[in-house]
Amino acid sequence: MSVQEYLDKHTLSRKIEDAVNAAVRAKTPDPVLFISNHLKKSVPSVITNLKARQILDSRGIPTVEVDLRTNKGVFRASAPSGSTSGMIEPLSVHPDADGNSCALLDAGVGTFSVLQIVVPVQFLSLFVEGSHLVSCPGVLRYEAVELRDGDKGMYLGNGVSRAVKNVNEKISEALIGMDPTLQAQIDQAMIDLDKTDKKVPLYKHIADLAGKTSYHLPVPAFTLIGGGNLAGNNLAIQEIMILPVGAKKFEEALQMGAETYHHLKFKLLKEGLDFVKEAIGRTGYNEKIKIAIGVGATEFCIGTKYDLDYKTPNRSGQNFKSGEDMIDMYKELCAAYPIVSIEDPFDKEDWEHSKYFSSLGICQIRSGFPFQVVGDDLLMSNPKRIERAVQETACNALLLKVNQVGTVTEAIEAVKLAKDANWGVVISQRSGESEDSFLADIAVGLATGQIKAGAPCRGERLAKYNQLVRIEEELGDQAIYAGDDWKHF
Repeated sequence: MSVQEYLDKHTLSRKIEDAVNAAVRAKTPDPVLFISNHLKKSVPSVITNLKARQILDSRGIPTVEVDLRTNKGVFRASAPSGSTSGMIEPLSVHPDADGNSCALLDAGVGTFSVLQIVVPVQFLSLFVEGSHLVSCPGVLRYEAVELRDGDKGMYLGNGVSRAVKNVNEKISEALIGMDPTLQAQIDQAMIDLDKTDKKVPLYKHIADLAGKTSYHLPVPAFTLIGGGNLAGNNLAIQEIMILPVGAKKFEEALQMGAETYHHLKFKLLKEGLDFVKEAIGRTGYNEKIKIAIGVGATEFCIGTKYDLDYKTPNRSGQNFKSGEDMIDMYKELCAAYPIVSIEDPFDKEDWEHSKYFSSLGICQIRSGFPFQVVGDDLLMSNPKRIERAVQETACNALLLKVNQVGTVTEAIEAVKLAKDANWGVVISQRSGESEDSFLADIAVGLATGQIKAGAPCRGERLAKYNQLVRIEEELGDQAIYAGDDWKHF
């Protein structure tokens, strides 16, 4: 092949001419370096390698971290995991001793209780997209399932070496050569494996996938007091949060949250709300910060009653409440405190009380602010449950956990469902979180309007908030902080 034939085959003459013209227009003092970088940018991004490893999440439990290499750089991400349990909650898959079958285990806190179902190991699928997505037939589930090793001698059975092996061998083989910017194709390739870079900032890539043309920084929901199963206190509800809706920028919202957090001391429910209200007052942000509470009522629902003393030793059993009693309690709280958001106020299958409560708008009447009833356990980020909730008006906001639904593409579809119903969307961390800042980018890329990443402390939480500060700085005048419009984005 002659030189001219080679140039013609690869259209090199035109590409080089374009690079030279660009250098001239830029009046670059170093044309060789400029032309080199210009040509490099013109080459499509291609995945060249995936390397997975086992790391520990914020609870000290193994999870997976993956380095994705392209012809243009190396990119790293890690997967969080949740701890809530139940038939439609996260399930961990463990092989039995001989490796021929697997038992699905209910991922409780600190222990595992075996569900009454065993399936052949050949139905187990691969670890998918940092979300531990596997499938086992015959299981009613709404959340992507975690693939754990099951070796009790290593991390009490919670190791992820099998998932790591799947990434390094099967998934790597499938994705090498693909364009990393084609998210839907990558997701589909991994879903197919499951069997049952242009150096664009991640948030911009997600915005492109979702068809967004503007960039909105979410209102952070800072957890100031934690309760429920994950806390060592007697508080039944999961958390009391604050929403800095009166800030003008995300950076200012972060400051408000941090200052309020440091003014707070610990108490329970009404006492806790009093302390949160007092802490807000000390900062001088009274009119700029609203309160949200995450109830997680499924944790303390027994039959049709709610046991608010379920964490109290030697409890009297006198604090059982009906659904109507719970509504009266919420009315009382909303009358006394600037509450604008309540998450999972009833059991995940208590649709009737959820529908009635959502129709009341009780906190909105008092505060004049939009009031949202957020579905977490109620929805599981699952499209079918979201559609039912929309039809029955069982709530008006989605708590989105990306690795709960499975893939980025499916997460985008879940957000579209919620947005089409004029719902609010809260992008949320998991209880077993990593230092990956992906949630910040997806919150901006999908314009969710709200992000829930915990208190403004600890590395895995601050990774998200600090990334939002960087994104806001990068966007400059293009950055729009959700603020008072937090529910309508």
